[in-house]
Order: sequence, then C-alpha cells, then structure tokens
Amino acid sequence: MTSRRGSRRTRKPSRAILVFLLIAGLIGGGIWAYTPDESRAVLEARYHVAPTDYVDIDGVHLHVKDSGPKGAPVLVLLHGFGASLQTWDIWSERLSTNYRVIRFDLPGFGLTGADPTGDYADDRAVRILSDLLDRLGIAKATLIGNSMGGKIAWKCAASHPTRVEGLVLISPDGYASPGFAYGEHPTVPVLMHALPYVMPKSLLRASILPAYGDTAHLSDLTVTRYWDMLRAPKVREAIIARLGQTVLEDPRPTLQEIAVPVLLIWGEKDGMIPFRNAQDYLGVLKSAQLVSFPDLGHVPQEEDPDRSLKPVLAYLAARRVAAP
Repeated sequence: MTSRRGSRRTRKPSRAILVFLLIAGLIGGGIWAYTPDESRAVLEARYHVAPTDYVDIDGVHLHVKDSGPKGAPVLVLLHGFGASLQTWDIWSERLSTNYRVIRFDLPGFGLTGADPTGDYADDRAVRILSDLLDRLGIAKATLIGNSMGGKIAWKCAASHPTRVEGLVLISPDGYASPGFAYGEHPTVPVLMHALPYVMPKSLLRASILPAYGDTAHLSDLTVTRYWDMLRAPKVREAIIARLGQTVLEDPRPTLQEIAVPVLLIWGEKDGMIPFRNAQDYLGVLKSAQLVSFPDLGHVPQEEDPDRSLKPVLAYLAARRVAAP
C-alpha cells in the first residue's frame, strides 16, 4: 500500500476493493443475487446488543462495548474497513480482566451504521473518538487499531498527544496504493453502486480469504458475522460514500509527530496490506518496535488471537500500562 514520491510499489487490493471486484464480476456475468439489508432488531438480538450499548456522540448513534474494571487503564480497540467491534471479541475477553476495554463500530459500519452528516473523513472519526472518551470521562487511553482503525489511531495520537499513552498498530492503513495518488479525489466505479443490492455470502468469503495467512482459520461463523454486519441498515451505502470521500494524504508528516512509543504487529502473509509496508512505519516513527508473524495475515487478532495478543501484553507491561 506504499507509494513514495518518485517510486511506487504494488500491493494487493484492499478487502473493500476485492469485495467490489467480485461483485462487478458477478454482475458482469449476468448473475443477479439480491441481498437486502437485515433488520436492526434481528441483528441486535443475534449479537446480544442492549439499549445501553449505544452512546450518542456528535449526532452519531455509536454502538459501543465498554467492559472491564472502570478504574483500570483504558484500551480503545478500533476495527478495520468492512469489519465491526466483534473482530476484537477474544482479545476483549482476555484484556477485560485487568483493563477497561472500549470498542465501538466506527461510523458507517456495524450497528453504528451511517453517519447522519454523511461525513466519513478521518478527521471526523478522530473527533468522534475523542468526544467519546470525553463522554466516558476518560482522560488517557492506549489505542489499538487494525488496518483502517490503525490509521485513525495514529492520526489521533498525532493530534491528541497528551491523551494517547500507548499506540498499537496492527497492519495499519495509511500509505497510498496503485491507482490512488495523494491529494486526489477518487472516482467510485458505477458498478460499485450495486453493493447495496448484491452481496452473496460465498463471494464475501472469497474476498476475506486474503486477510488470512492460513485460510483454514476462516470459519463459517466469522464469515456470517462479516456478512451480517455489512447487511446492517444503510452500511453498504455508507461504504460507497466513504470510498468517494477518501482523499489520501502523505502520512509521513503526521507520523513524525507521534511521540509515544509504537508497537507494530504484522502478519507476513498479509494479503491486504503487504508486510513490507512495516518498514515505512519503522523508517518514520520516532520510536517503534515491530513484531511479525510469518504464518499470519491481515487480522491476527482473529486468526490467532492468543499468540498475537502476547506482544501487546508485553508492550503494555513495558509501558507500565497495567492495572494497579
């Protein structure tokens, strides 16, 4: 996903692009598989969502999970593009013993759904995150972000340095990829507008497979969860809106502003954002450590949650971000 001014390296398409390419191929082949939204009530029952799991922030009805001791150090977990807070289920369960763990569906995804303002810029996501922490009475937190959530995390760390006491980036997004230049407004292909109507589970599964180093680890339950959350009301329309608003910026000036030590976690078999991009982050961050897994992919917290969590626990201990 990296592009330098003067050279460009290729990477495989992101999960979102793979989804859309599959849909385009499906329609181009003359096959129509209508996939309507699922009702909010059905999804809330299926995923055990209570009315108290929502917090209104800046006009957005955020789906939030807040677990662990309220007086413990705070960890905020930010999911990637097309995912939801459930991507952290196992990590949250392990961490909530000694930490207060906040995770939420970012605007445009999961049961948070569409942002009424229609604004899906990173700056708005950072502002919503900061305002959520204010609402919850949290002065400082360690941010842990995967992919798109990683980009939101490092942008928040740069713009709110006194609020972020730790930063863990898991295969983070941020650098340009082929076909996406810095400073240019993207054009969303016409066929992508079929996404709200066409999304067979079998093709969604095929689009998720490159996120796993060992595809045998991608369970039917996980695919169903992704499919359910992408069929939440108005999520697919929000995805199209987000893609149309994604203007990439050179990340280096912002990354250079981050003072807190950073833990980078990357699966070397990442089929979404290549492992070599880790060197770009190491080359610009003031203080960063890389832990890689030769056999894992883009979502190590899903593929091997126990093993991938170990360096996070070590990082938190080294930072003395530990329960009293």
